[in-house]
Amino acid sequence: MNDQGIISLYFARSESAISETAEKYGGFCYRIAYNILSNPEDSEESVNDTYLAAWKAIPPRRPAALGPFLGKITRYISLDRWKKRSASKRGGGEVPAALDELAECIPGGEDPQELFQRKELLECIKAFLEALPEAERKVFVRRYWYLDSIQQIKERYGFSQSKVTSMLFRTRGKLQKHLEQEALL
Repeated sequence: MNDQGIISLYFARSESAISETAEKYGGFCYRIAYNILSNPEDSEESVNDTYLAAWKAIPPRRPAALGPFLGKITRYISLDRWKKRSASKRGGGEVPAALDELAECIPGGEDPQELFQRKELLECIKAFLEALPEAERKVFVRRYWYLDSIQQIKERYGFSQSKVTSMLFRTRGKLQKHLEQEALL
């Protein structure tokens, strides 16, 4: 079934919307959750929570693209679950590594002024990513959006580990310079 058909099922409040969503996007959502949580049970719960969140959001929202919409929900739910789970214990893994790598060039915090500037920051990052060569953009997004490991990226694109590492390092440097030029750092 296509995305618009699935969305129509949500608008009709048909329970088959969930099963159609699971059939088409279950693996995609699970992979995002597992990359963040590294735990099958927690990942499965995050995917189920994604279906519930989609059920609550559609209607009134009508996403233009269902896959990215579900991916975004899964990512936020999984990151929230990861934060709760690791609040008392900070283990290894890809999530802390990826977040630490980005911390050097992305401002953060809960200051109200920073929250107000978040939209401007997101637009700036979007413009930066659109200007990157395709390979750099894909590697950057796989690492910092999907939280893929260096090994997974290496295997996906056929690059060496050192190429992926140096590409990410250079791209973070470019992002930092871009944000400085835009006076966002």
